[in-house]
Amino acid sequence: MGCGDQNDQTASVNKTESNKQYNLIFIMADDMGYADLGSYGQEKIKTPNLDQMAAEGIRFTDFYAGTTVCAPSRSVLMTGLHMGHTPVRGNAGVKTQTLAPEDITVAEVLKDAGYKTALVGKWGLGDDGNTGLPNDQGFDYFFGYLNQVHAHNHYPEWLWRNKEKVMLDNIVELGPIAYMDFHGGVAKPENRKTYSSQLFFDEAVEYIDNAGKDPFFLFVSLTSPHANNEAEKFDWAHGMEVPESSYQEYADKDWKEPAKGYAAMVDFIDKGVGRILNKLKEKGLEDDTIVMFTSDNGPHEEGDNDPYFFDSNGPFQGTKRVLYDGGIRVPMIAWAPGTVPAGKTSNHVGYFGDLMATAADLAGVKTPEKLDSVSISPVLFGKDSEQQQHDFVYWEFYEMGGIQALRQGKWKAVRTPMFTGPVQIYDITKDLGEKNDLADQYPELAAKFDRLMNSSHTPDPRWVATTGAAGRH
Repeated sequence: MGCGDQNDQTASVNKTESNKQYNLIFIMADDMGYADLGSYGQEKIKTPNLDQMAAEGIRFTDFYAGTTVCAPSRSVLMTGLHMGHTPVRGNAGVKTQTLAPEDITVAEVLKDAGYKTALVGKWGLGDDGNTGLPNDQGFDYFFGYLNQVHAHNHYPEWLWRNKEKVMLDNIVELGPIAYMDFHGGVAKPENRKTYSSQLFFDEAVEYIDNAGKDPFFLFVSLTSPHANNEAEKFDWAHGMEVPESSYQEYADKDWKEPAKGYAAMVDFIDKGVGRILNKLKEKGLEDDTIVMFTSDNGPHEEGDNDPYFFDSNGPFQGTKRVLYDGGIRVPMIAWAPGTVPAGKTSNHVGYFGDLMATAADLAGVKTPEKLDSVSISPVLFGKDSEQQQHDFVYWEFYEMGGIQALRQGKWKAVRTPMFTGPVQIYDITKDLGEKNDLADQYPELAAKFDRLMNSSHTPDPRWVATTGAAGRH
């Protein structure tokens, strides 16, 4: 069944023996590369908690983000609609970067199924004054950033708790350009009092600690290791904002300062995930809670970060803002001791849009109709023979003239510019770096992928391909 054929992706049947409703915790890093974890090949940064999570659960090798930048990738995740159909398709302004009342989110489906729902961290799909606020899109509780550019600043003056501002003790420099008020600015080292990621992990652990008998969905949407892109405007700042205490063993490395900061950010995430897993064990919820960890897109090259120093994209070509696999293939770990098979590696081809159907399975309800979503619950419960496969998975990106891509089995196709450029074809199982274009050898296949790309795109006047970058988000 095709990710591009909405009418095929409608059914969801719970695969568990007891049909009980599982808690779901979805933890998402921001701009973390496929190979930034030890379990995915990282050698410079230590990630013992996430590596243990992989050893005790399932490590997916062929899992993809919704697209290659923040807001639209989250839109795919929340709506179960791929980039040709999802409502938010780019990093744009507050008028277009918002969900509408009629859009259906994972949180709404689970809330209707009797779940308590919470979002901690970065939202990016609605802002103050529009229709996309988390509390209006299915979340009972929200704490974090609404505006994704405000989330660049890891030491903000304020965050949102539901629809109210919570003032923090950081002091922010807005800089020489007026738009930086919107961007959230930068805090000088002496004014960095409260680290937002610390608050997010604290909130997540507290939420689990206070969980009642009702099943719950907790979306932990982190802002690390995303850079503070505005830090380059100041000669006293760099984009890898993290407490000095987190540098630990990286402080004395013979590395550039941004590299030390990036490693410290990944280390901070690893420790925070460890806290969440330990709290679940402490509460006796580990067998009843499916925990997933991933990243919203590939590694970034912002804030003076050099992803190639860490080999963050592993064997793949490109980073954030491309649709080669380096920009969209992400780590994905699923964990629930006693429920999810331990020590398993899965090459199932899935993507962010599959969260919708998977969540519905875990809740024992049907998905909304006309989605681009396939439940991965058979893999999660060790029933791989029952796993439905996508006919193909599809992506779009609206910057740099526009890019389209799809994966069908072993084939990966990329086209730039959108709609008019030549279709490139790669055997992604043999050519991980997408270096050897086979389009001339397979003209009929190229023509087929051209048709699939065209049919997968539903025009939306809010989203038009541009020749430049829409913003470094």
